[in-house]
Amino acid sequence: MSDDESYELLGFDNVLLPVGNLGEAVSFYERAGFTVGFRLDEAGIALLKVGAETPGILLRQEEGLGHRPPPWPATRVWLEVPDARAAARELCAAGIGVLDEVFSVATGWTAEIADPWGNVLGFTDYTKRPALARRA
Repeated sequence: MSDDESYELLGFDNVLLPVGNLGEAVSFYERAGFTVGFRLDEAGIALLKVGAETPGILLRQEEGLGHRPPPWPATRVWLEVPDARAAARELCAAGIGVLDEVFSVATGWTAEIADPWGNVLGFTDYTKRPALARRA
């Protein structure tokens, strides 16, 4: 590519998360409210759907990866939800505790969870800035 050429970012393809056990990871994320788009055990991958979008969260089994607490700070993937406080309540009811209390952000509220391998996902809403929210 020459200095005069560039490329255009078109959007997300998938977000890949390393997990130590694909079955355990799929079970964890299903309890967290995700739907599995596909699962290929022979390849060690499963795709979690995120809304109506084609890209999703791709769980990829990594041999020898054990459970670990989330590093702080850690890379975080935040997903939009209608109400983060309600999401936190539902996650807790499913046995998945939030990392900390639901906290205020510029657009609304956010709750974060960590899977057993330390991947951190946030559930954030736009209750303070509804004009910026996705339409259901």
